[in-house]
Amino acid sequence: MAGIVLVGAQWGDEGKGKITDLIAYDMDVVVRFQGGNNAGHTIVHSGKTYALHLIPSGVMYPHITPVIGNGCVIDPKVLIEEMDRLQADGLATHRLRISCNAHLIMPYHRDLDGASERRLGKLEIGTTRRGIGPAYQDKASRMGLRVQDLQDERIFRRKLEAALAEKNAILEKVYGLPGYTVESIAEEYLGYSERIEPHIADTAQLVNTALRADQWVLFEGAQGTLLDIDHGTYPFVTSSNPTAGGACTGVGVGPKSIDRVLGVAKAYITRVGSGPFPTELEDCPGGAGEHLQSVGGEFGTTTGRKRRCGWFDAVIVRYAVQVNGITDLVVTKLDVLSKLETVKVCVAYRHEGHRYNELPCHQTIFHKARPIYEELPGWQEDITGCRTFEELPKNAKAYIEFLEDLAEVPVSIIAVGPEREQTIMRRWERRP
Repeated sequence: MAGIVLVGAQWGDEGKGKITDLIAYDMDVVVRFQGGNNAGHTIVHSGKTYALHLIPSGVMYPHITPVIGNGCVIDPKVLIEEMDRLQADGLATHRLRISCNAHLIMPYHRDLDGASERRLGKLEIGTTRRGIGPAYQDKASRMGLRVQDLQDERIFRRKLEAALAEKNAILEKVYGLPGYTVESIAEEYLGYSERIEPHIADTAQLVNTALRADQWVLFEGAQGTLLDIDHGTYPFVTSSNPTAGGACTGVGVGPKSIDRVLGVAKAYITRVGSGPFPTELEDCPGGAGEHLQSVGGEFGTTTGRKRRCGWFDAVIVRYAVQVNGITDLVVTKLDVLSKLETVKVCVAYRHEGHRYNELPCHQTIFHKARPIYEELPGWQEDITGCRTFEELPKNAKAYIEFLEDLAEVPVSIIAVGPEREQTIMRRWERRP
């Protein structure tokens, strides 16, 4: 049995899509365990760039069963559009399986998401306005509609009628927006059923059967540790658990099924949306922040929003190691740091004369914390052609080793470019 969880060790956008795509070749099943189309994994396949928002990255390999687990929320229109784009490029989606217990994103969820953000004004959280938060709210309040409801029109209409009795009142009386009729939504959503039905399955049973058969299963997380609703920088978080524990609840497997946890971190750090960011670089044109943004191509996969950029934050990564039980670090975009004279790493925070080596529990301290940096010499060489750790420039190797010491876990994989082959498999053995 080989259950491997892959999570983001920062605020998301760490390059998980490439790493999932890279190691998925060795897998039998790749399962997405949380989130919705508020996330995006960018993959370069056969020279073409794909942005996947719902379908697991393993779909690129014909031998893999890609699974969308019960912990996800699904916009069926977006899912079908994504399937169509892949099929148009000759990538098969017939093996895709969707949990019958995954919840549906409804049209009123999107309306409520956008209206709530607009009402918050300067206090907005920075959601993607895709309806993810309201869908999870309905799941928690036991008002949600699930994928399996599409298979029974009577149940779907009955549940939808109950939901609209509340949602229309909120839309109309609180936000001044038009409501919905049961018929208008039922006509659209039941129309999706025929396309989705062949893919609906008891995915918990499917994954557990694969694990018992000694198949290799990759649990693919979206977003990142600091966006976890329980363990992230609340309230500037997502509405699900992108930490490793979410793989168990979001798929339906026990913790003994997990053998290894890979934490993916950029060689620097980025964040999309609002919220605290101790190492954020807000420098003048031509500075390090602009270098990271432009050379790294730091724009959100889902929204296209410019990502905020900063130096690597070891405090955050140590926290991610602890919360997820990370066994291996994966460092991506090391090549983006090339050509910088020096690179900085945040090793601790300072606030009102106190030093914090670990993430402060109190949000006020974290919001006002200032980074304590250690500065290392940079490297001027192009490293995109390096395929072994030994081939890296001395200063690049020293940087990786410094991150290992701070995180107290080995860096097993290093990405030195966007292509699959632009990767150093340092402590990762391919499947026999």
